[in-house]
Amino acid sequence: MTMKGICRNCFAVERFVQSSTKPRCSACGSPRVVAHTELLDLTIAHVDCDAFYASVEKRDRPEVRDQPVIIGGGRRGVVATCCYIARTFGVRSAMPMFKATKLCPHAVIIRGDMEKYVRVSGQIRALMDDLTPAVQPISIDEAFLDLTGTQRLHHASAAETLARFAHKVEQDIGITISVGLSHNKFLAKIASDLDKPRGFAVIGEAETLAFLARQNVSLIWGVGKAMQKKLAADGIHTIAQLQTMEEAVLGKRYGSIGLRLARLARGQDSRKIESRSAAKSVSSETTFNTDLATAEELQPILRRLAERVSTRLKQKSIAGATLVLKLKTADFRQRTRNRALGDPTQLADRIYSEGVSLLKAELDGTRFRLIGIGVSDLVDGRFADPLDLVDHGAKKRRAAEFAMDQIRARFGRDGVDLGLTFQAKDRKPKDKS
Repeated sequence: MTMKGICRNCFAVERFVQSSTKPRCSACGSPRVVAHTELLDLTIAHVDCDAFYASVEKRDRPEVRDQPVIIGGGRRGVVATCCYIARTFGVRSAMPMFKATKLCPHAVIIRGDMEKYVRVSGQIRALMDDLTPAVQPISIDEAFLDLTGTQRLHHASAAETLARFAHKVEQDIGITISVGLSHNKFLAKIASDLDKPRGFAVIGEAETLAFLARQNVSLIWGVGKAMQKKLAADGIHTIAQLQTMEEAVLGKRYGSIGLRLARLARGQDSRKIESRSAAKSVSSETTFNTDLATAEELQPILRRLAERVSTRLKQKSIAGATLVLKLKTADFRQRTRNRALGDPTQLADRIYSEGVSLLKAELDGTRFRLIGIGVSDLVDGRFADPLDLVDHGAKKRRAAEFAMDQIRARFGRDGVDLGLTFQAKDRKPKDKS
């Protein structure tokens, strides 16, 4: 059987005879060839940056390029991400830093620079938008793309366009990506993980059932440890077993998730790529170097976080109608408290004051290792903070806050500050936004 292949170095397209050996490009001799019988027919892709934060730091710090790099900070923090070298020592994302440094004591630890990562993500997103209007970001470093109908625009198949895109990201931006190509989102996401880093993998329609049958149930998105345990108790460990079960049986046994399992086990996913998928919330949080328990300790930090949330809301011209306070106790128990606001807000003063009100109800002597503040139920910024006819000071506070914003825009973040936020700086917690 013959199949089409694309060289990811010189982009030559040629036919190959299907065999067990990996083909090489006849034009340039490169082994970086992706070949598949359905290669030129598939149009749904998932693009995932390889160890994104670590890759950006290695790009900017060539001296650490061949060393294990962990993005995080402080022994009480967690690993935001790590490079592939660090992963060979067992380091993983979300692992406590003390454990990561024990596994890989010679790793280079770098505190994350979220502003830089957002900027690089924006550059990659701009390149995606040049490929197709159907781009659905699902995090800062990954997105779905639908290239259906773009062949005439690019004078190339979706696979060729994606190969050139991956090369351009590597050459122009300096980081690598992995591409998964298939006939729906579920399988494209799986494919992007098959050949990391710098990968390009394909799952065709004809092979879908056979491919999935070989996999563990944990491959299905949403099947976490609890669901795996539940399935294992019923003797179900592989997707092949799910494929033999009727949808009605799975639905009766596991409810709505059972119906979902039945569909995904057969590779059925009708979800469309939603190019206007918007953020559902804006928040900022921080983990402390030592546990804190009092209002005197926590309120200055809460103020600083509220200002960060406010800045992002104003930059995006959006506002939040629900306030969310997040706390994590010293024994890692999480508390989340919500409050619906009378009007949507984007003001730091209001986010902070409402947050303090929620915080005070939680101050019962419990020691906390993390605090976060944010807003959800986002709306257009035009509806933010209407004038309050009862609170006559609201107009002055609003004007003062926007004046502070202008000073900071001109002279930097520290151009002007409140006494509360000066206190927060002195604590030097690990921030996570």
